[in-house]
Amino acid sequence: MSHTPPPQDAQTPGGDATPEDAQKRWDEFLGGALAGNEETSGHPLPENQDDDPTHLTGAGVWEVPTRSSRRAARDAGQGGRRADRRTRLGSSAPRQRTSHKGAWGCVVVLLVFIALMAGAAFALQAPLTKLFGASQGPADYTGDGEGEIVVMIHKGETGEDITRSLVSQKVVKSFDAFYSLLLAQSPAPVFQPGAYQLANKMSARAALDALLDPARKLEETVVVPEGTPAAVALQSLSEGTGIPLADIQAAAADLASFGLPAEATSLEGFLFPATYTFPPDITAHDAVKTLVDRQFQALDEAGVPPENRWNTIVLAALIQREAGLQEDYYKVARVFLNRLDPAQWESGLLQSDATVAYGTGNTHLVTTTDAERADPSNRYNTYVHPGLPVAPISNPGDLAIDAALHPADGPWLYFVTWNLDTGETIFSATADEHDAAVAQWQAWMADHPEYG
Repeated sequence: MSHTPPPQDAQTPGGDATPEDAQKRWDEFLGGALAGNEETSGHPLPENQDDDPTHLTGAGVWEVPTRSSRRAARDAGQGGRRADRRTRLGSSAPRQRTSHKGAWGCVVVLLVFIALMAGAAFALQAPLTKLFGASQGPADYTGDGEGEIVVMIHKGETGEDITRSLVSQKVVKSFDAFYSLLLAQSPAPVFQPGAYQLANKMSARAALDALLDPARKLEETVVVPEGTPAAVALQSLSEGTGIPLADIQAAAADLASFGLPAEATSLEGFLFPATYTFPPDITAHDAVKTLVDRQFQALDEAGVPPENRWNTIVLAALIQREAGLQEDYYKVARVFLNRLDPAQWESGLLQSDATVAYGTGNTHLVTTTDAERADPSNRYNTYVHPGLPVAPISNPGDLAIDAALHPADGPWLYFVTWNLDTGETIFSATADEHDAAVAQWQAWMADHPEYG
């Protein structure tokens, strides 16, 4: 604590004051402070005075007190020092204790405010992302693309069908980029059925220009993508070769001429997906047989004996329709095989939406209804009928065949492809994990209604 020194006379050190005067004033000053005189009560005893040998005298002279003056001061105040000190402490107003409640309240309010701001930022993140995304336009590549890819356009396909095909084959980056450009054209473009030479990662503008360029249309060329159902593959065969579809279908109905397994009731599963170029004079039967023979070649090269062709193709066709990314094919195969194991999945129901969709004829959709999944009249419905589907549901390629023969090791019983643009799939071992993955997929679908 600081204190205010006594008023100084207008003297300087070394003036008229004698040592006796200084000592007298020093004694009076100390004695008055210790006795609590009213004249000196405004100047309390300096703290730690025994440690500080220099004090200001009443005459304004800095004087070093003598030993006798100190003893006299102590003797004068011996009897009442503590009592007087307690008296002074008791008579003085109590010191107010500093309260920290106000400070803590401010901190709490600040923390609540920060939490509210963080919550608001999180809640607004998705809407703002969509807003900024909309202002920037749909995702699109730039330039004429890279590499080569042959894409088929089929008779009767709509602009949406063509756009989905381009996205799935990674020709264009997004559905909206190409489809919005297509709708903006006037007059509306007319696409000729057949095969077209395109590239990967083309801008929407470059892809549209290529499809409208007669020089990009390939004659006598047929493209059958992996997972294509037989009905679409036969249509592509007709459009690529110029052979009437009725002739192609009639040739395909002659099953005995192709050497199929005894269980087969159609060519489904045995039309190998690839790009074919035919001579101008090929017949309908020979064109169909070219695809069938190529599938037998793939099975032989994979080491599948003739007696196992049927079961291998049935499982591979299912994997082909359900798997997305290349590395997921082997995990999808394991899920189905785990469900066929009674020790892991008692019902034996594969519960594949792809099988239900095939039975309803809606192979272009990735969703099914509750009524469709509960329909026992659909013999492909694996929500009702246990075990593998009764027949193949698509035409699988080399990768799906290999996955059927060499599934991955794992405990998975569920999977869902939650992002249909990228093919990203979540595999789960429990129902709770799968429910969370389905919720993620449903949220994605809500933002992409074009997938139905």
